[in-house]
Amino acid sequence: MVSASELLDLEHQGWKALCDSTGADFYGEMMTEDAVMTLAHGFVLDRQQVIDSLNEAPPWNAYEISQERLISAGDTAAVLVYRGAAWRGEGADPEFQAWMTSVYVKKQSRWRLASYQQTPIPPGS
Repeated sequence: MVSASELLDLEHQGWKALCDSTGADFYGEMMTEDAVMTLAHGFVLDRQQVIDSLNEAPPWNAYEISQERLISAGDTAAVLVYRGAAWRGEGADPEFQAWMTSVYVKKQSRWRLASYQQTPIPPGS
């Protein structure tokens, strides 16, 4: 059985990689071969497209994860939902806020990301 802290740790590793410009390497390793990311601005990217886009993405300066919730789907699958906020500048308000949903599957004794989706949160919500 998976623990919320185990998957939350993976999410923190991913965000830290996005902050230090190693996201392409991290997600290239973490995502399953057929994984997809559905992003807030209407893009659905496969694993290679994620790697390519992260090679060009500017880093985030900071991020926060809150209101996390784990939904177990048996011994080899789980969904982690949380509210994420991220900053690229020094402003008080985050530049990006969304509900994040990460679907993990256990393959060869390790958790891998099969699907990730962002649902934007309007400013002030």
